Amino acid sequence: MTIRIPGVKTAVTGMDLSGTPINESHARLPPLQGAFRLGNRNRSMGAEHAPRNPHLAPRPLSQRERGDLRVAGATFTVMLMFLVLSLSISPCQAEDTTPPAQVQDAEARAIVEKADLVRFPAEGFQVDVGITSTQSGETLESRKYRVLSKGNSNTVVMVTEPASERGQIMLMKGRDLWVFMPDVSQPIRIALSQRLTGQVANGDLARANFAADYNPTLLRSEKIGNDNYHVLELIAVDRSVTYQRVVYWVRQKDNWPFKAEFYSLSNRLLKSCKYENYQTMEGRPRPTRLVMEDALKSGEQSVLEYKNMKLRDLPDKVFTKDYLKKLD
Repeated sequence: MTIRIPGVKTAVTGMDLSGTPINESHARLPPLQGAFRLGNRNRSMGAEHAPRNPHLAPRPLSQRERGDLRVAGATFTVMLMFLVLSLSISPCQAEDTTPPAQVQDAEARAIVEKADLVRFPAEGFQVDVGITSTQSGETLESRKYRVLSKGNSNTVVMVTEPASERGQIMLMKGRDLWVFMPDVSQPIRIALSQRLTGQVANGDLARANFAADYNPTLLRSEKIGNDNYHVLELIAVDRSVTYQRVVYWVRQKDNWPFKAEFYSLSNRLLKSCKYENYQTMEGRPRPTRLVMEDALKSGEQSVLEYKNMKLRDLPDKVFTKDYLKKLD
């Protein structure tokens, strides 16, 4: 096979595997063009290093080639300036721009915090709670409690009825919960998720601090009747809280809790709760009736009714093990 190269007078009729021409006639290559010439470098190296092939000798750049070089240099300079400018601006933009997910999480947390304040005051307060548990409309048991709470993290729950259980007291500090029994010398550690009565867990009565116990995410908006609601997903901060996941409906116009669904660690629906009968207590409307329905056993529910709420100055010593016997 014969290969002809443009500008080469002698054809190469064959090559071995290393690329060397098989016949002894060598192709005459044209001089190198453009910016890749070796002339300037060879002059600085001295004559002893100059290329032996006369066709590699340097030649002056044409006017067109010099123009092309000037255009290329100007283009490179503009690109370099643009790159430097971009790098200098980007950090400022990063500081001023908040990722959408973080903005949404902050909004969700603000909604939950406001809903918590609707349910209970941030100050120290006292409230009486009656719980009636029914099955298919038939009353199973009724119990009454007095709750003393301060800042949603310190709570004392005292049994007032039935009389046979009066004197039993629960103490919550943070997420630690103990029960004190009249005939037992030492307090017993219990879990917030443990059943108190009916469909009510210890944490439902002793701790109502969704903002501190859960990481909220705003899922969507939903219209129910004539009102629009935020629908939030609350994921437990750890396994010590009452429920591992909550789906929470909060009315948009006033942050009133409407309903909630409570899920287990395996994402199984355990129960649902409706916040009803809003009445003014200590300066603002609050839900005075909570209806908790068992999602696993049809027809079983517990109704919590709140009354006689009043603000109280509760010193920290009230929420200690040694002080509980002095409570009235």
